This record gives sequence, structure tokens and C-alpha cells, in this order.
Amino acid sequence: MVLGVICLLFFGLALLGMPLVWALIATTAGTIWIFDRFYPLKAVFLTYINGVEPLHLAAVPLFVLAGELIAHGGVGRRLIDLAKSLLGFLPGGMGVVTVSSCTMFGAISGSAIADSAAVGSVMIPGMTRRGYPPPYSAALVATAGTLGILIPPSIPLLVYGFVGNVSIAELFIAGVAPGLLFAFALSLLCVWKGRALGCDAGGQRPQWAATKPQFVSCLPALAMPALVLGGIYSGTFTPTESAAVAVAYGLAICLFVYREVKLRDLPSLFLRCFVTSAVVMLVIGATSALAWLITVEQIPAALAEAIKGIAGDKFTFLLLLNLALLLVGVFIEPLPALILTAPLFIPTAKAFGVDPVHLGLVMTFNLAIGLYTPPVGGTLFVAAKLSGARMGAITRELMPMFAIAIAVLLVVTYVEAIPMALVWLSR
Repeated sequence: MVLGVICLLFFGLALLGMPLVWALIATTAGTIWIFDRFYPLKAVFLTYINGVEPLHLAAVPLFVLAGELIAHGGVGRRLIDLAKSLLGFLPGGMGVVTVSSCTMFGAISGSAIADSAAVGSVMIPGMTRRGYPPPYSAALVATAGTLGILIPPSIPLLVYGFVGNVSIAELFIAGVAPGLLFAFALSLLCVWKGRALGCDAGGQRPQWAATKPQFVSCLPALAMPALVLGGIYSGTFTPTESAAVAVAYGLAICLFVYREVKLRDLPSLFLRCFVTSAVVMLVIGATSALAWLITVEQIPAALAEAIKGIAGDKFTFLLLLNLALLLVGVFIEPLPALILTAPLFIPTAKAFGVDPVHLGLVMTFNLAIGLYTPPVGGTLFVAAKLSGARMGAITRELMPMFAIAIAVLLVVTYVEAIPMALVWLSR
């Protein structure tokens, strides 16, 4: 009953256009008032503050800053040049280059929006000049951009690890195979589309001499995920320390190696990072308050019992989980959705024998699909703005990509070894 009122209040307020932070706070206070609970509102304030107080959350703004540095430091263009030289000869090569560029950029930025914006600003005009329809180019960028939150270092996986007390290193390891599998499936679609349209039939395989300059130019950028993730996996850095290392390294290559960011550019770049991080922290605080109410009302235990009565087994539970998260992802961005739902689903998943690391990958993959689901998906909005295409036309081109995403999601959900094999080897 309490959970039903919480869902009704929250989605009702969100659909009416109330800002997410206020919708979360109003839902918390409104539920306490409706059920005449004697929890002091001071407790809501304190849990809000406690939600953003832990020191390890400093990793979030630091990774956001590292992503901003990379996005504006010329890294995206160099990665695209490398992808073109390696894969542009394939049928549908421009599409394959888009997917591979998003994969490489995502391994540096950890952000789907930054991934879509950096790659889309170059590839959408390039694909249009080659003869691809702008709606298809926008749909591909919107979909491939979400690889940024599957491939480590993913900011949503980082936040899930903090909220659920799950190993960040294991979450990052588990994200590698699902991200690469999704990228490969999208690349196959691009090859088919290039042949079907007849505008990108492919060409001659490049020689190493032609590829070497682009590879050498990208080495400083490609070293960043190796440095950050290697430090986490080896135990040299904590996730927060690795975020600080990422910022220091990003500053170094942007200012002194590529030299496309000037000292005078840093204040505006820091300001953008501050605004983004402030929004994230406000949402984290508000969801922490609602998560506290959900916990003290013992909703996770009640939900686990209710789902056990409906599902009966692990596989049915995972199916219901996917359906619920696909719906949530349409309305809520991945970060607040993970903070809000992780306290509910982690205890329930454990009751069904689901590893919390596997659960984190399934949840993130589901919520990533929401980023290119009309009408309010984040990467979809960015790609539509860059292409100038109508939303209806983009949505039609998204249909086969949705089908691929759902197919890969089901494989990641039910073939546990896909995300977990590397984790099992590391334990």
C-alpha cells in the first residue's frame, strides 16, 4: 500500500512537470502525511544531508570533470579519426565508425550524454554527407552513445556501487563484455544498413602506414582508461582516488599534449562541471531521503515476499525486474533511477540468489535504453538537436536498434557468464 502511494505520488508529480528533486521531496513528505506517520520532518532533512555527505561521492564530480576535459580537449576527434582509419573500409563503415568511436570515448568519459554529443557533432554531419538519412544517423548516435554508461568507467555503475555497497572494481569488470557485445551487435546492423542503402558500400582495407599516425595521436587518450581502471583493479587507487588521477591526467593531456584547452577555458569548463555535479548531488540527497522512508517502512522485505508470491523463481523475477526498469527508464534518468530503485531491488535480488554485481549490470542496461526512448531520452534529445531530424522519423529508425538492445539485454540477464565471467576469474 505504501509503495503504491509512493509510486503514484512520484510519477504523478513528475508527469505534471515538477522538477525531479522537488517531486522526490514532496513524495517523501506527502507519504508521511497521508499515512499519518510520526517521523519528524527533521529526519527527512538529515537523511538528505547524509545522502550527499559521504566522502566517496567526491568521485562523481571528479569523473564528471574528467569527462568534460576529455570532451573539449580534442580527444573525440582523434578517436573518430582512428576509428575511420581502422574500420571505415567496411560496408556501412561510417555507422561502424560511429559505434566504435562511442565505445572508445565511453571508456574515457563514462557519460552517455558526453559520448553522444562529442561523437554526434562530428559523425552526424559526416554520415549525412555520405548519403545516410539524418534520422538514421541520429538514432544510431543516440543508441551507441549509451555505451558510455556500460563500458567502464561508468558513472551510473559507480553510483550504484556506492548506494548498494557493491565492489566498484567488479562492477567495472562486469561492464566490459555486455558493452562490447552491444557494440558488436550494433555494428552488424550498420553493415547491413550500409549495404541496404547503397550509400556506403565499403572500400579497401587500410595499410598500417596509413593508420599509424592516428593510433600514435590517440595513445595519450587511450592510456587514460588503462591508468584509471588499472589502478582500481590492482588496488593502487580507490575509486575516488582514481577519479582524481583521471582529472589530473585529463588536464595534462588537454593542456600540454593536445593543447586544445587553454587556461582561459578552464573557468567555464569548471562551471559546467559544477552545475552538472550540483544537479546530481541534489537528486542523490532527495532520493536518499525517499530511500530512508522506504527502508523504515520495511518495503524491501514486503516487496521481496510479494514478488516471491508472483515470480516463484529467479528467472521470472529477472523478467519482472526488466519490465519494471524499462518502464522506469522512460521517465527517470539512470542516476536518480538507480539511487531510487537499488535499495528496493538489491535485497529482493539477493533473496532470489542474484549476484548484486550482475543485478547492477542488468539495471544499468535497462535504464540506458530509457536514454533513447521517446519522448524525453537524454541521448535522443542530443542526437535530434544535432541532426535537425523530426522525433517521429528518428523513432522509426530506432525500432531495429530497440530490438537489438532488448535481445542483448536478455542475453546479459539470463546468460550470467556474459557479464560475470571476468568477475569470477578475479575473485
